[in-house]
Amino acid sequence: MPEPVCSVTDPRLGELSGMVVHDGGLWGLSDGGRSVQIHRIDRSNCDVIDTRTADIDPFDVEDLAVGPDGALWAADLGDNERRRDTVAVIVLPERGTAQLHRLTYPDGPHDAEALLIDAQGRPFVITKEVGRPAGLYRTADAPEGEGPTPLLPVGELNLPASNTLGGPVGGIGTRLVTGAALSGDGTVAAVRTYTDAWLFPVGGGDLVAAFNRPPVRVPLPDEPQGEAIAFDVDGALLSGSETRHGVRGEIRAVAGAAALAGEAAPVAPLPPAPEVVPDPGPPPWLPAALGGAAVVGVLVLVTAVASVRTRTRRG
Repeated sequence: MPEPVCSVTDPRLGELSGMVVHDGGLWGLSDGGRSVQIHRIDRSNCDVIDTRTADIDPFDVEDLAVGPDGALWAADLGDNERRRDTVAVIVLPERGTAQLHRLTYPDGPHDAEALLIDAQGRPFVITKEVGRPAGLYRTADAPEGEGPTPLLPVGELNLPASNTLGGPVGGIGTRLVTGAALSGDGTVAAVRTYTDAWLFPVGGGDLVAAFNRPPVRVPLPDEPQGEAIAFDVDGALLSGSETRHGVRGEIRAVAGAAALAGEAAPVAPLPPAPEVVPDPGPPPWLPAALGGAAVVGVLVLVTAVASVRTRTRRG
């Protein structure tokens, strides 16, 4: 079970959405604001002790990752209303100017809150889907320039069922992907939901094959809105939550979590991804076939997920 590390009181971390451990320091970002701000966090009290910024106005930054060269990647992937033509990653190198790389999905807009960077410096995006598996997307090469660079569909992630309680949207939150992390040596990937972390052993840096293996569950119960996750240098799993409805977010740790995933075993390669087309929405005859009550129920479910964000997103 997770053990408390510290309670978040600094308003700059009130919407804590992504974390990484870099050079032994814990860094996090919130998903609001008109510029990219990545804060170094004092683990003794959750205070902000340093900040790195990029003078780029994001739409909805949702996760934080670290590249193979030590650069920090802010994941501007949020799209609750699914209306963005492009999403983006914003790279803050160890030295020099921040770089903006726009990305495009091949099958229309998606909401996403999870980003990994593989050993080749390619962004690997895991989408947040309601009622269906998460989509896995990756660029063919490390992005260069503003782009946009196409994302390629490389598979799906269908997480197992969970009975862990917590999060803002009840039971459906157990399968909504809200963050991701790689261990420092790249041998374990973690994907989190509002209630759990799922650990996947990674062999040879192949994330696609890793997500085709059965995962190990690490419950993260009773977080008001858990979105951030990171691996510490010793293999502990760090999780973080936004503050919600007056309940303060916390950073918590599960000691030795990376070892729980075990070692990657050889698996058959995934079949080629099927051709995908934008979702056309329900056919015109569906409301009559289901009846008014069923349609209202579906709308309520979708509205509950979309309303997790209490503020208005900017276009």
